[in-house]
Order: sequence, then structure tokens, then C-alpha cells
Amino acid sequence: MPRFSVIVPAYRVQAYLHESLDSVLAQSFEDFELIAVDDCSPDACGAVIDEFAARDQRVRALHLPENVGLGRARNAGIAQATGDYLIFLDSDDTLAPGALRAVADRIRATGEPDVLVYDYARTFWTGESVRNTFAEHLAETGPATFTLAGRPGLLKVLMVVWNKAYRRAFVEAEGFAFPPGYYEDTPWTYPVLMAARSIAVLDRVCVGYRQRRQGNILATTSRRHFDIFEQYDRVFAFIDARPGLAPWRPVIYRRMLDHFCTLFTARGRLPRDSRAEFFRRARAHCGRYRAPGIPAPRRARLRHGLIRLGAHRTYRALWAAQSLHSRLRRAGAAVRRVLRAAALQAYYRVQLRLPVQADRAVFAAYWHRGYACNPAAIEAKARELVPGLRTAWICRPEDAHTVPAATHRITPGTYGYWRALARSRYLVNNVNFDRRLVKRRGQVLLQTHHGTPLKTMGLDLQNRPAAARGTDFGQLLANVDKWDFSLSANRHSTLVWERAYPSASANCVMLEYGYPRNDIYQRATAEDVARLRASLGIPEGALALLYAPTHRDYRRDQHPGPDLARVLRVLGPGAVVLTRAHYSYGDVPAGEPHPRIIDVSGHPCVEALALASDALITDYSSLMFDYANLDRPVVIHCGDREAYEAARGTYFDLHSCPPGAIAHSEDELVDVFATGHWRGARSARLREAFRERFCPYDDGHAAERVVRRVFLGDTAAQPRAIPPAERRPAPAAGRPAQIPAPAAAPADAQAPAGLGLAAARPANRP
Repeated sequence: MPRFSVIVPAYRVQAYLHESLDSVLAQSFEDFELIAVDDCSPDACGAVIDEFAARDQRVRALHLPENVGLGRARNAGIAQATGDYLIFLDSDDTLAPGALRAVADRIRATGEPDVLVYDYARTFWTGESVRNTFAEHLAETGPATFTLAGRPGLLKVLMVVWNKAYRRAFVEAEGFAFPPGYYEDTPWTYPVLMAARSIAVLDRVCVGYRQRRQGNILATTSRRHFDIFEQYDRVFAFIDARPGLAPWRPVIYRRMLDHFCTLFTARGRLPRDSRAEFFRRARAHCGRYRAPGIPAPRRARLRHGLIRLGAHRTYRALWAAQSLHSRLRRAGAAVRRVLRAAALQAYYRVQLRLPVQADRAVFAAYWHRGYACNPAAIEAKARELVPGLRTAWICRPEDAHTVPAATHRITPGTYGYWRALARSRYLVNNVNFDRRLVKRRGQVLLQTHHGTPLKTMGLDLQNRPAAARGTDFGQLLANVDKWDFSLSANRHSTLVWERAYPSASANCVMLEYGYPRNDIYQRATAEDVARLRASLGIPEGALALLYAPTHRDYRRDQHPGPDLARVLRVLGPGAVVLTRAHYSYGDVPAGEPHPRIIDVSGHPCVEALALASDALITDYSSLMFDYANLDRPVVIHCGDREAYEAARGTYFDLHSCPPGAIAHSEDELVDVFATGHWRGARSARLREAFRERFCPYDDGHAAERVVRRVFLGDTAAQPRAIPPAERRPAPAAGRPAQIPAPAAAPADAQAPAGLGLAAARPANRP
């Protein structure tokens, strides 16, 4: 007997059925049967189902002799089911990777509940995925199982059948079945939740709810929407047959009225000539099932009252007035935004006429994200070395907590923001400031960049539209002309920056000083590393791999990476993986859960993650150039090399000068770790040559060199950078037998800002 019976009814969904069935068969949890029901579909759904059944014995094809509708097609699947639990999936939706494993684990952990409710996300044709807005009701807090009375907020979660797993014995004992007609989920879901003696929740997105542009039956104009009345008749009949459910009658009554209101006002649902009739029937249902006791929310009282009175024209008039009010409010908000923008620019023009403040410096990074990268390291060093300097950091409100207390926080697009841009003497960023920035006489703009360039940048993207994505190259050059200093980590970067960002200003100076963000790698102590690892949940003595891929210009979503669980199986139980998605993808849906894979995508400081890890797995990310400073193993996984280079392009062939072992497929990646090549002598030699070429100045003093030149005006020759062979980077903390750790240095200096380190050792001196 399988653990799950996954029932997928199909009708006129040939374009989506492959993806839906594949999402089930690709699950890592394999103890299930997939019952695909062809509801006499006139398209190729039946053939697709037969194709899947022929190639996978877990698929059972069920062809109905006539079209019976979604509800009764599900009933046909239930009749064939043998699994412990029933799971329903609409044939244009998908199961998220690892969903069945997560559901199975939660069912086991909660003691086989009658119903398990899990979350979903709406997926759009644009690639956007939006999680259910009532996800807080699925929090795994409190008792492991409960009845609906213990968590009535579950009724706010979308009342559908496909976001739950049902114990089959419970369904059979209660005699639950789907009725014919539209809104068949209603007389199933309410009775199931009310009757269940044990309910559990899983706070995880398990279903991708596709929002199709067309084809959604409930979005069509039809009199079949009148089926909703019979469906609620069935719900109340279920309540009336069970006196113990009487307290739920007023709750369901209120939800019924909300449902009627939604349907009545939804555009394109009811035929025009049927609206009055619908309202009359809604009024009759109100009279039939009215159950006082629970007052309606204030915002709903008028709507509910008009339905009870049958005031059809009044309801429509108020609805039209409300719609007009909403449109006017949106228009008013747009006008206010325009006026505010004009006021801000007028304020900025006034500030431009006031003197530049020589003791002010403003910093930003990554399009107003948190305290990070080269600007953060320079800001910390400037506060230390420049007397009387007052610094400010521009960031979004949600990132303000990352900024040190001694640094003033500025929100983008505010009066303070434009005042800082107009009057601060020093402007430091790793991307460009607002294009409307007017560079004033007496202001100094430092462009730090944010990585050694492997991928093509700037003007070199002109013939790569997939990567350029509508870049205004004229505006780009106008921004470049505002730079006074451009920071470079090495000779390769200098050559690229001069060609990709050519300045028309003869005063723009290239500072080939190294990257300040990498100073911490030479200053952190073994104690700092241990503290960071503990904060991330890395077990003491474990081997920690950091997996940090870059973004793909030829994809909208995160590139599917290798199966890291395979790598962990090779390395054994003493290894963990830290996974960090590229920031450009925002919130990436959780993948396959694994006890030794830790998602650190939300961590604000990649340098801290690098320090905490013992080796890096990456692809084309500039992180490899920074990580090489730690003299720890780097493995390159570039399975899509041809596609990446075709879309983005690279400045050199990584194979000609790699930082370590290179794998071109998942199998090769696993083999690199299985054979030990990732930490072998050849990898060490490659890493040494790579570090000599790309890390000549990252000796722990880059920020100091920048501050002395830009802020203190020290134009004297900078001291010789410490050669890589003479440096002592922060020691790794993984298993000593696998990665030898260099000797630790004394901890007698203040920690660099931004990493939360209590103490740090001084960088090596020549």
C-alpha cells in the first residue's frame, strides 16, 4: 500500500499536463501512486496520460467514458486509490520540489492526522510567484494536532481541495465525495475540516497554483455559477445532520455571504441578464440559513445587510460608487506621487545652491540594500582614520538594522536623501547613484565596483541584448563621467574598467589598491570563525561547503543547481552545505529539505559566510576571486557554460586559469569530491596561481589605502602590498584531517565593522 494516492483529473489542459505530472514523478519521496483521470477530454490529455503510464509503473491511467466534471472525476480517482493519504492536484498546477517528502515527514511527526493543510503560491506567466497571503495561519506553533475549533483561522486560507492531504480511512468512514457542478470544493472542504478530529499544518509552499490567462472555468461567464447555491445547501445539510456542528452554522453563514458578494461583483462571471435573479436567490439563502450569533466584520455589514434585504439596485449602485472611489483614490495617489517628486527635486535644487559640507560622506551599495561590500569596509575605516568625518548610509528601511549605530541611516527618495547627495563632499557606491545626481565642484565620487569581472560589463554588453536588457548606454557614460575615482582589485580589473567604463573626464583616477571588502579575510581570528559558524548552526568540527551561484541573464528564475545531497552523501555525515541564492532573485522558494543543507540566502554578509565555510562551490560568480584570499578550496561547477557565455560572455576562459577543480556536470562534481581532487595538491597549485594573478593587493590594508588617498589626500606612493605567499588568512575550522588550518594570530585589534566580530587580529605587515 503506497503512502500517497495523488489524484490528477484532466480536461482540456494538454499544454500543462506534462509539467503537472512531471512535478509529481520528480519527487524525491517515491512511495506514491499517481492516478491520472482523463475526464473524456477532447484534446490530447488522454494520450499524454497513457504516455506517462507506459513509462512509469506508479502512474495509473483512468479514462472516463463521458465528461463528468471535476468533482466526479476526482471521485473516480478516489475509488481507485489505495494510498494511506489522498492528495489532489489540478492538472495545470504543480507540486513543488520536495513537497511529498515534507508532507510525509510532517504527517509522521504529527501522528497521522485526519487532515494536513499545507501552503501554496500563485504562479504567473511572468515567472512571478506570490505566496498565500494568509500563510500565518499555517504556522507550526502550538499543539501538533488540533480541531478546527482550536484554529478557526484556517477558514481564511483558500477553501480548495488541493492544499491538503486527507487520511483515506477518514474520508471513507465519513463518506465524503465531491458533488457535480461548479464550486465542488465548497461542500467537500468545509465538512472535512469541521468533521476532522485531528488537523495539522505544514508551513511550506507545496503547490504552484497557476494563474492562467484563460481556461479557468470559474472565470468564465456562465449561469453555471448558480451552482454555488446548491453547494451551500449541501454544506448546511451536513451541519444539520450533526448537532455537534451547530456552533459552526453562523460562521459558515457569514462566509457564504462573503462568497456571494465576491461572485456577484466579479467581472465576467454572471451573465448580465442574470444578476437580479442571482441576488434574489442569494436573499432566499440568507433567509433560509440565517444564524445570528457572530456579528459580521464592520466592513462587511452593509454588504450582508443589502443581500438580506434583496436590495439589488442599491448594492450595484454602492458597488459602482466604491469602484469609482477606488479609482479616484488611486488617481489621487498618483497625483500625490508626482507632486512629491516635483517637491523633492525643487528641494534638491535649493540644496545644490548651499555649500558642500566637507565633513560629510554618504555611502550606498547594491541599489540601496544593506551595509555591505567595499563601501561598508571603506566607511568603517574612514570613521576610524578621518577626524571629524560624519558618515551616512543610504538603504531601504528593511535593511537599516545592518548599519552600524555610529552611522546615520538615510531612506532613499526622502528629503534627507537628496540633501545628502547635494551637500556631502564624499559620495561612495559600488553601483551608480541616481541618474539625477548633479556632480558639484568640490564633491568627490568614488566608484568601488563589486567584484572582479569574469562576465562582460558596461559598454562590452552592447552586443549582448540578453544581458544588457535595455541598458541606456548613453546614460551609463553620463554616470561614469561623474566618477573621480574607480577602484580596482587587480591589473585585469583595471584593464576591463578602463575599456568598459571609459570616462570623458581627465580627472578620473584608477585606484589599483585591492578590494576593501576582502580585508576581513586577513584580520579575522579562529575565534571569530568559530563564532560565525555557531551563529549559522554549523556543528562543531563539521566540514562546511558554501554553494553560491551567480545569476543567469538567460533565465528569469534561479538556475537549477546540482543535487547537493549527492555531494553530502560522498563527504559523509560530518559535512554540511550552506546555500546562498543570488540577491537578484529575491526570495527563492525552498527546495528539497535536507537536515545538513542550510539556506543562508537571507544573510546580510557574504564575507561572514565565506569565513564560516571550509570550501566554496560556485560557477561564474566573482566571489571566487575574493574567496581565493582565504586559501581554501574552490570548486567550479559550470554545467551550462555554453549558454552562459553565449548570453553574457566572459573576459577570459576560466579553464585557462581556474581557482581549483572544474566540474562540467553534476556527476563530475560528485566525482571531484569523491576522489578528493577538490582539496588535492593540483587544486592547491591552481589556487596559488589564481591568487597571485587576481589577489595581489588584498593584504588586509586595501580600505586604509583607499581612505588615505581619497579622504585624506595622501598622494604619496602607497606601501608595497604584502605578497600572497606571506599572508596569514583566517584559518578554516573544518575537520583538520581534511583541511589543514594555518596558525592563528593573536587577537589584539578591533574587529572590522559589518561582520559582528568581537575581535580581530591585525593584518600582516611587510
